[in-house]
Amino acid sequence: MLPSRRFTWSMVLIYALLIIGGIVVFYPFFYMLMNSVKTGPEILHSPTSLPRQITFSGYQGVFERLNMLLLFRNSLILAVSITLLNTFLSALAAYAVAKIPFPGRDQLFGFMLTTMMIPGVLFLIPTYVMIYRLGWVGQFHALIIPSAVSVYNIFLIRQFMVSIPDEILEAARLDGANELLLFWRVILPLSRPALATVAILNFIGSWNDFLGPLLYLNQPETYTVQLGLYQFKTSIPGENAQEIWAATTLITVPLILVYFFLQDQFMRAFANVTLK
Repeated sequence: MLPSRRFTWSMVLIYALLIIGGIVVFYPFFYMLMNSVKTGPEILHSPTSLPRQITFSGYQGVFERLNMLLLFRNSLILAVSITLLNTFLSALAAYAVAKIPFPGRDQLFGFMLTTMMIPGVLFLIPTYVMIYRLGWVGQFHALIIPSAVSVYNIFLIRQFMVSIPDEILEAARLDGANELLLFWRVILPLSRPALATVAILNFIGSWNDFLGPLLYLNQPETYTVQLGLYQFKTSIPGENAQEIWAATTLITVPLILVYFFLQDQFMRAFANVTLK
């Protein structure tokens, strides 16, 4: 017969803190979902109470007054393109500084890390001037190309790749594998947790980006969900608040789905980096 687990006061305190933390994290989503199925007057007068009558008029109004399918398409184009390009190029750079010995490698990696201390807002004006002179304003690649590489993502993937034994790479080289084949067939499969983590961060960052589309996308047919929601909030009267909450809920769903399917890889990558 298995011995029963004895709960101590420390375990009770830990579980209590975890439950409180879970409630704190879950409540904003529940609050958003709850208000998305209320009517506008009920949201304005009792936003924190449960809905007296569930209605989906807010969701219907969103698709009638706001072209959500177009906004979702534009955001998916940007988010998927940036995620794939940034993850692949960051993995290439991380492999170079982690597993390929060349003169000045450590100094180059140190210089890359120092650039992380420069606030990104300092590059807004130079970047905009460059994008404007290239004639990219109003086009998607004005956001995709500058986001192709991230030093933080290179650092994160590099920390994971360092833990891959060099013996595996040497055995593959003895079998005749070149560096490109080694990267594609050995490094990438073994680095799946780090790649999934970077993909999650890229997708969430791209999907939630507001400043970039506000600066570079000046045509309604290129608006993303964040920019479309901003325009929607400033043009719809307060009595139609149910559309705002419904649109916010719809915009949040893809982020939850992406994290839900990749959360195991996400946890494994950060556990490995922490141990390093």
